[in-house]
Formats: sequence, C-alpha cells, structure tokens
Amino acid sequence: MRNATTNTETTSLRVLSGMAEIAAEAWDGVAVPARSSGPRHDSDASPAEFNPFVTHAFLSALEESGCVGGRSGWTPRHLIMERRGEIVGCAPAYLKAHSQGEYVFDHAWADALHRVGGSYYPKLQVAVPYTPVPGPRLMLRGDGDPRGDMAVLARGLATLAERAGASSVHVTFLPETEWRALADFGFLQRSDQQFHWHNRGYDSFDGFLRDLASRKRKMIQRERRAALAADITIRRHVGREITEALWDAFFAFYMDTGSRKWGRPYLNRRFFSLLGQKLPDHVLLVVAYRAGRPIAGALNLIGSHALFGRNWGALEHHPFLHFEVCYYQAIEAAIERKMQRVEAGAQGEHKLARGYLPSRTFSSHLIFDPRLRRAVGEYLDRERAAVGGMIDALTETGPFRKHPIETGE
Repeated sequence: MRNATTNTETTSLRVLSGMAEIAAEAWDGVAVPARSSGPRHDSDASPAEFNPFVTHAFLSALEESGCVGGRSGWTPRHLIMERRGEIVGCAPAYLKAHSQGEYVFDHAWADALHRVGGSYYPKLQVAVPYTPVPGPRLMLRGDGDPRGDMAVLARGLATLAERAGASSVHVTFLPETEWRALADFGFLQRSDQQFHWHNRGYDSFDGFLRDLASRKRKMIQRERRAALAADITIRRHVGREITEALWDAFFAFYMDTGSRKWGRPYLNRRFFSLLGQKLPDHVLLVVAYRAGRPIAGALNLIGSHALFGRNWGALEHHPFLHFEVCYYQAIEAAIERKMQRVEAGAQGEHKLARGYLPSRTFSSHLIFDPRLRRAVGEYLDRERAAVGGMIDALTETGPFRKHPIETGE
C-alpha cells in the first residue's frame, strides 16, 4: 500500500496474508505490550490490559488449525503500520464471504444491498474470529500521535477494502475510545450489550453473596447445591495441567452443544491443542466430573484484569450445572486471582440474576454505498437509544442490595 506521512515521518502500510508473516514479538509488542499473567486489582493505576485474544498466539492458532483461511470464509488481511522500519500499529483484518461467526448481526444490511442490485460480500472485518470479546482492534504502540496514527490505520482499512472490491469495513467489539475516534473518520456507530461481573473487592464468593439481595443470594445458594447433587465434582485446570485427554473431553462437550445450538461449530480439535500449547498460562478449563468421568466443561481465557468465558458444552444434563460451571466457578476464580471482572460472552439476560450486569459493547461500520449507508445510519441512531434505555432498566433491576443493610432476613 502507498506510504502516508504523519509527524513529518514516512509511515508505510502493508498487508499480511497470515500471522506467519510476522514475528510474534513484533506483533505482540504493539498488540499486547502489557502482557502479564499476574492478577491486577481495581486499585491498580495502570490502564494497560493484557487481552489474550489479540495475541499472535491466539490469532495464529486459528490460522494454523484451519479455522481461519482456506474455505472458512475468513481470509486474513492483517494491516501493519511501520515507521523507521519498526511496527507501530496493527489491526487483525479479514476479507469475509459471509456474516457468520461475528456476533454483530448485519444479515439484513446484506439483504437490503442485494435487493437494490448491490453486492455486500466480500466485506472487510476487523475482529477476532468467532470471539465476541471486547478488546483493542486498531492497535498503536503508544509513542506516536494517537489521532494521527489512528487516522492512518482507518484510511488504510478503507483503501484495503476498496482495492479488494469490498462493500464495507466493520470493526467489531472495539473499545469505546476507538469507537469514538472512528466516528470522526466516517464510521457509523453501533452499540449493544453483554453481561459482565465486576469485583467490588470481594475476599470470597460468600463476600459476593453478601452483596446481593436476600432472595437472589438464596437462589444462588440453592442452584449451587443442586448442580452438585448427582455426585458431581468440579475442578479448575490451568496451564500445563490441561492434558490432551482433557482437551479430547472438552472438544466432545463443545461439539455436542455446538451442533445442537448452531448447527456447525466453528472451532476444530486442533485449535484447542494449539491454544493450550501457545497460551498455556492463560487458559482455564472448568470441568465437571461425575463418578470420575468428565461430563461438562467451560473454557476461559485469563487476561491481566479479566477472566473471559468462552465455550461451554455438556454430555449430560443436570439442573443448574451450566450456571455453576460457567458463571459461579468463573466468579470464584476471579476473586481468587483478584481480577476486576468476568466477561461471560454474548447474550443472556439470565446472567443478570447471577450477578452479571449489563455492559455496553461497540462496533464501527464504514459503508461505501450511499443508499445503504444512509438507511443503516438512521437505524443505528434509533438502535443506540434503545440499547441505552435497556441497559439502564436492566441495571436498575439488578440483584444487588439497594441499601447497605437489609432487615428482616
């Protein structure tokens, strides 16, 4: 791609067709400069977070396993920004031939453009494939002009999309700061919600329960007892303790649940082995055992500030086991590690009663066709207002005590 100029220095952009074309140290030096497996508490002043999903390890595991590339419909086109021979910016980008595996739904937009004779695909997607986890997307090293460098990356994505014949650029699950910056460069703004648990300095799970209204506290206590009633035990496995046999078991859970829920699970068995090899200290696998046999499990990734819940599956149905394995075990693990929050993935208002509060998520969209852009822009204005109202209403009905001390319990 053509060179650009910022800060009186020549800045060049180039496109990678895969993570194998860049050294892990070079990518991670921009994408995750705060890499650390150590926990951080709310009082920590450093704003930098380690997000495992934008690491070279995670993205390359998707590519090496064949979950991305080939006939998957996700063709890597990662954008790299360089200055004085050093990488100072990057964005994980993919040419998409469909809208699956994104969790920010735009099927109606594709249909609308098709009806007026346009073609929505390919499109350029800046995202972590199959992963509805908020995190940095247009990543900068931090020693340049943030606005100027962001503008270079934004223009580079637009140019890349136009040269590829793409209809649009979509940056999904990005931070609010990037979302606001991209609005200045012509991107439409979209928002939605997820449910996240926040650590208020709890010293134990019981400490968290004491913060809840009496009815919700007793409900969770009943659910935890019921989940283990069939002689079920729970273990949390971390790092090298996750053997290939455990990955075999988890993959069976994932395939069974994924096939029933989505029809075609996105991830293959090799991906999970590569994940365990490449990010061993950042993988937490919660496994439920009955009579010594693994029957259900949930995959979490460990960041510096947050525990990220990802995939779940089960071979046997037991009441409330899903809540125990996915939500309550994650809360306990986060408290033990003094982490700020648990992000439990997309959807699920049922999480509200279990201590997870609504949190706004963001996406940005650059649509080249003026007719579609105008229609989508008007829709997104209404949608943002509706999402904001819903978050306010759900937060008000949350499970936490309204007053410091409840009486009559």
